[in-house]
Amino acid sequence: MTSSRPFAKPTPPRRVIFLLLDQFSMVPFANALEALRIANRYNREPVYEWKLAGEGGQFATCSNGTQLVLDMALEEVGRDDLVMICGGMNIRQATTKPVLNWLRREARKGISIGGLCTGAYTMAKAGLLDGKRCTIHWENHDSFAEEFDEIELTKAIYVIDGKRYTCAGGTSSLDLMLKLMASFRDVDMANWVADQLLHTNIRTERDEQRLSIPTRIGVRHPKLSAVIQMMEANIEEPVSPSILARDVGMSTRQLERLFSRYLHRSPKRYYMELRLQKARNLLMQTEMSVINVALACGFASPSHFSKCYRAQYDTTPYRERGAQSSRKDIT
Repeated sequence: MTSSRPFAKPTPPRRVIFLLLDQFSMVPFANALEALRIANRYNREPVYEWKLAGEGGQFATCSNGTQLVLDMALEEVGRDDLVMICGGMNIRQATTKPVLNWLRREARKGISIGGLCTGAYTMAKAGLLDGKRCTIHWENHDSFAEEFDEIELTKAIYVIDGKRYTCAGGTSSLDLMLKLMASFRDVDMANWVADQLLHTNIRTERDEQRLSIPTRIGVRHPKLSAVIQMMEANIEEPVSPSILARDVGMSTRQLERLFSRYLHRSPKRYYMELRLQKARNLLMQTEMSVINVALACGFASPSHFSKCYRAQYDTTPYRERGAQSSRKDIT
């Protein structure tokens, strides 16, 4: 299939530098790259070109074990280039001093810099998001908010704030690239690229990352969804089941029956699982002390936190932290 009309050749083509961090996620990177390739196919002459960069300049390994050959090391780039940081797993370890120094140096030129998936963490660590709005994958949201509380973090699938671009990963990188493509070049071209990729619903900054609560739990019950939403919004200071029930116009007993019928657990158990999941994310993604993790998840007593954690994950928070450190050493 060919395009309906060619576009004038930019002079020169816009160059995108993909900075591939260790253990980067393949899907957001591939979506962003394919969008550029298909945009070039739409035109008789290329409007984009790209380079793969990384520390060492030889190859980069993504989270699924695939290795990609790099085009360049951490070398100087042009003022008109766009740098896209491709993050993924173990982002703290992948955010090395050479990477941070390179980003800070290039940022002083005033170039545009974006982060895919957990790339926002690296941008924040380099000071590139100071005074900016941003987003990051929902699984890393809590740990990012704890470490960079001065940065305005949203739950949007992508955020554009001046010359700083962040997206939550997965397929959201395609939506971000289509938006940038429409801004840099042409809306019709962006729509054609989306059509080629069978992307029938181009999302915007107003779209949030996660599925709706009814979709996630597989139940469409407005009062149940409202209670779960309140639980998710009050992890650090848990709300009692009686207050949750009152706020949705139910008795505590009715709330108990509602959770038992649809989720096969009590409201208290479900709430505890939410809090422990956040605790696990913080233990594995931050350097917060176990005591501070406990407080951030609504546990006033470290011993009670440890007891609940062991019951849920069959290990203690301290051992979880130690196991995470051992995995870092191995990788």
